[in-house]
Amino acid sequence: MSKRLQVIVQDQELAQIRQAARRQRMTTAEWVRQALRTARRVEPRAGQRRKLDIVHAAASHEFPAPDVDAMLEEIESGYLAPSRT
Repeated sequence: MSKRLQVIVQDQELAQIRQAARRQRMTTAEWVRQALRTARRVEPRAGQRRKLDIVHAAASHEFPAPDVDAMLEEIESGYLAPSRT
């Protein structure tokens, strides 16, 4: 099923969109549909790239951390401690 999407743009922007569509020998509607498809494909990658950059930045730091067994022991002792609420 198809749905209509109405988008309001300035006259100058519409003229530029129409020119771009004509250059590619397609209707304005088809040009806009393809631009939206491209934007949808690119958008998630931008979010993923940002997340990976954050992980890489965090991984580049060195923080003191106890041995894994010591951390697990601390976690377990927290579970067994009486509730403070």
